[in-house]
Amino acid sequence: MKKRAVILVSGGLDSATVLAMAIAQGYQCYTLSLDYGQRHRIELDRAKKVSASLGAKEHRVVRIDIGGFGGSALTDRDINVPTEETNDIPITYVPARNTVFLSVALGWAEVLQAKAIFIGANAVDYSGYPDCRPEYIQAFQTLANLATKVGVEDAGDNGESIKIEAPIIYLTKGEIIQQGLKLGVDYSQTISCYNPRTDGKICGECDSCRIREAGFQAAGTPDPANS
Repeated sequence: MKKRAVILVSGGLDSATVLAMAIAQGYQCYTLSLDYGQRHRIELDRAKKVSASLGAKEHRVVRIDIGGFGGSALTDRDINVPTEETNDIPITYVPARNTVFLSVALGWAEVLQAKAIFIGANAVDYSGYPDCRPEYIQAFQTLANLATKVGVEDAGDNGESIKIEAPIIYLTKGEIIQQGLKLGVDYSQTISCYNPRTDGKICGECDSCRIREAGFQAAGTPDPANS
């Protein structure tokens, strides 16, 4: 039986690339998206499409309305999505988002007897979110080893039973895109915009749009989502 992995898929280019990487490593992939009250809900449709096109075994959407607390421009429509760059953690940061996402993925991974959880966290070309840093991933790995039945009973020689994989964490956006193209990712199916228009078109002004555009420029290829 193929080794299994849970892949957090958002509908953006990072998680699509990570899914392709996991498949290339021989994992049978179970993709997971979170409906957390985000204003850019089109990403949930894109996540489903990407999962199907890349060959995921199963795709699930779990609703946890962390957006109900507010505190982020991605979940509170009374807060405008910023178009200006900042050196601080931006208002698009969703409190505890990756912790919630990874916790849900950890539960499903235990049920599936999966060996790994893949997340598209990136600490190079990103918005400065604290839960995208390598030390955060390392800390969650420690939690996963301590907090699960399989971690206590069945840990291997390295003490890790379910590995938290963040394979693009040290890559630039251009490098991520280049690797994804080699693995057959269709980036026209992805969306990275925090504030898409009602017709599904990107805003072209938010931090995520700027980072994506710069990434395709660095990769030396046009963004197929804009063609």
